[in-house]
Amino acid sequence: MNNSIDESKALAGSLAVQNKEESRVDILVAPPFTSLFAVREAIRNSPIQLGAQNMYHEPKGAFTGEVSPTMLKEAGSSYVIIGHSERRQYFGETNSSVNRKIMATFQYGLQTIFCVGETLEQREAGQTFQVVKEQVWEGLTGVSDKEMWAVTIAYEPVWAIGTGKTATPEQAEEVHRFIRNLIKEMYGDATADSIRILYGGSVNAKNARELLGKSEIDGALVGGTSLKVDDFNEIIRQGIEVS
Repeated sequence: MNNSIDESKALAGSLAVQNKEESRVDILVAPPFTSLFAVREAIRNSPIQLGAQNMYHEPKGAFTGEVSPTMLKEAGSSYVIIGHSERRQYFGETNSSVNRKIMATFQYGLQTIFCVGETLEQREAGQTFQVVKEQVWEGLTGVSDKEMWAVTIAYEPVWAIGTGKTATPEQAEEVHRFIRNLIKEMYGDATADSIRILYGGSVNAKNARELLGKSEIDGALVGGTSLKVDDFNEIIRQGIEVS
């Protein structure tokens, strides 16, 4: 929940200008709902893609305060972040509600960035893999092999978000490998090999290269650092160098 419409437009516009010919990596921005249309215009004719931070699973109805998948499409979004840890932590989202949203994205032509990750208490209790397994299995219930092309998974350890703490590259890669093996069990080798698994957890210009250099880490879900165009661009540059 950062940046006014003008601030969002300026940030995205600057990013678009500096990456107008970029084709080596995929770049996506996910501004607040109020800025979606303005940002769509700011990144027009650039390779940068537009996503939203959340949505409700119904297309319309008496759901005051919610935003539907059809509204996101009309505003120009092609992606939506589902199950972010802050949505789970502060707004009571569950694996079941996350699953309903993911299923709705297919119906309305949106691609999903599906977030999973454990809390500090769960990690210290040795529950990381069990928690992530349940989130992946329950979140993808009913998702077909063909629909998985529209799913990107983001591993975001809750204890490393907004705290300044970051999972070591080795810790992150271990969980990414675990997630990829889960996808292999559920959907087979081809889907496991092709799905993108991002790391999100205090990614910044100082640690991005080492994280993105790991073979199991396909990209980054960037938080606060994305609010500074120079730092965001530096992460993009580092991603290109290790890709």
